[in-house]
Amino acid sequence: MVSTMHDFAIASAEQPRIGQPRYFHLLWEEDLEELAPVLRAVRDRRAEVVSNWYSLYVLHFGGSRTLSEAEFTAVFEPALLRNKDDLLRKDMESYARDVLKLGEELAERRVPLQEIIASLHLFEEASLSVFPPEVATAIYSKFDKLSHIRIILLVESYVRSQSALAATRIHALETEAKYLPLHERTRFHGLVGKSGIMRTLYERIEAAGQTRGTILVVGESGTGKELVAQAIHESGSDGDNPFVALNCAALPKDLIESELFGYKRGAFSGANADYLGMFRAADGGTLFLDEITEMSPDTQSKLLRVTQERTVRPVGSTHESKVNVRIIASTNRDPGDAVRDGHLREDLYYRLQAGVIEVPPLRERSEDIQPLAEYMVDRFNEQKVRATPVAGIEADGMEAMTAYPWPGNVRELSNAIEGAFTFGRGSTIGLADLPDAVSGHMPATAPPTTSPHVLTFANAESDLIRRALEMAAGNKSQAADLLKISRKKLYAKIEKYGLQ
Repeated sequence: MVSTMHDFAIASAEQPRIGQPRYFHLLWEEDLEELAPVLRAVRDRRAEVVSNWYSLYVLHFGGSRTLSEAEFTAVFEPALLRNKDDLLRKDMESYARDVLKLGEELAERRVPLQEIIASLHLFEEASLSVFPPEVATAIYSKFDKLSHIRIILLVESYVRSQSALAATRIHALETEAKYLPLHERTRFHGLVGKSGIMRTLYERIEAAGQTRGTILVVGESGTGKELVAQAIHESGSDGDNPFVALNCAALPKDLIESELFGYKRGAFSGANADYLGMFRAADGGTLFLDEITEMSPDTQSKLLRVTQERTVRPVGSTHESKVNVRIIASTNRDPGDAVRDGHLREDLYYRLQAGVIEVPPLRERSEDIQPLAEYMVDRFNEQKVRATPVAGIEADGMEAMTAYPWPGNVRELSNAIEGAFTFGRGSTIGLADLPDAVSGHMPATAPPTTSPHVLTFANAESDLIRRALEMAAGNKSQAADLLKISRKKLYAKIEKYGLQ
């Protein structure tokens, strides 16, 4: 029998009481029978549903999304088949086990909890396109209740798995620490960099991890503020307890309060079951509030009260619950400016400013671009983003990446590498595989000083391209085929060596 974070039991062999739904107090067995045509349509057309779902996912999360299209399909398409088969058999125990496994897999892939919850709502929207035309309006409400059951299971599984993941990562880092002092590391709790500014950051993170004080992480978008928060959590003695993240900018302001503090069944329209909320889900561990300046002043006031009194009151409840949660907040704004502009309450800022950690933009640590890029190549190879692995990055590509200012910071670099995996055809990533904005920053090179009698790689490559063009009578497509490279890469080489 599977239990959930809301302490709702899955249907037993006993008959339900009259007037009470069996499944998580939300659905009757007859509801599953009525849902059968919809469930069958979603199962049989799952490839179409997942494709629509991924399009909505990209539209909603943009460059901040965690999963590539290949990962998204590999995770959710088989899950749809299993889940819908379970439901069509009315086997809720198997359904619960399968959804719990899905939650564990998403946690292992480090998909943020708020991204999972938002994605489940997008799944409902993506499924509408395959609904049979004769579906009654009441079915939509029952399909929505089924989504609530799925969220209950996934949140429980995610929080439980995050604890196991944190313990595993801490063990690995402890093993690493035996052989390498902190000031020599290039990787630290998921962060990558060897520059002096990053090693100073590592030291501040480790110091913050030894306390339970409230921390404010400040940095531009894409710098890795959530990774810093995770590193602080994992550096402390409570690192094996839950780490729960909420992106305040990703949710409507009127929903943030119920997500944070939870709610009682019937507190508002659609509140069909009790919901713990982020604070109680993170009890004993860390709650990370990303982009806290996007939170309304009223909610900021209630947050300040929680940090002082360590109690939360769910929406619709008259009782308060004790919580033991360490709060780490972040913002991409200057905190002082945010206070003056009314985006951050002054009293909350005074509470947060006791522990401020600044995350440097990528343009201030260009020497970290190469280890970061190499780390991302390893990560995408491990994730099998494409069938054939990438062996590395060519010198011209690395040169251009190092010269580029990266206004989108580490997130932009990651997207550029992923794009090269997706659209590049060669075994390595070259200048032509990178976005135009990056490849256009190739630094000017001085005239070669090598004696014309000495054969260099550049000489040999230039001569090879010239001969291929001659053999193809100037036809660039044929020349690219002869050289076994893409036309885009050939054009870049022609421009590089002045072979117009």
